[in-house]
Amino acid sequence: MPKEIPNKRYTPELKKLVVETMQEEKLSYSETARRFEINDHKQIMAWERIYLTEGPEGFWLERRGRSSTGKPGKLPQKVEENLLVEVQRLRAENDYLFGQTGSQHGDDYARQSI
Repeated sequence: MPKEIPNKRYTPELKKLVVETMQEEKLSYSETARRFEINDHKQIMAWERIYLTEGPEGFWLERRGRSSTGKPGKLPQKVEENLLVEVQRLRAENDYLFGQTGSQHGDDYARQSI
């Protein structure tokens, strides 16, 4: 899209009309974009995907910016505290079984190679 043209905002009603017209009249994405004066046919592809997965109601959801990066959300404080306690318990168990300097298996291997 050229820089001179500001971002357009389309109403949910128009999006629904565009997708339903395209499907009823069996128009291509490019033909539909020209007919409704939409700058990018990929926008119509996105609307069709929303329409098919969520129905026309999906157009009323606010979708701005990029989608989630997949980072997990923050855990509830109690869950985080329980996990920290478990980590400390496992570290203590590891230190008890293998000593703080390394594993018993590593020490046994070192003695055999001498």
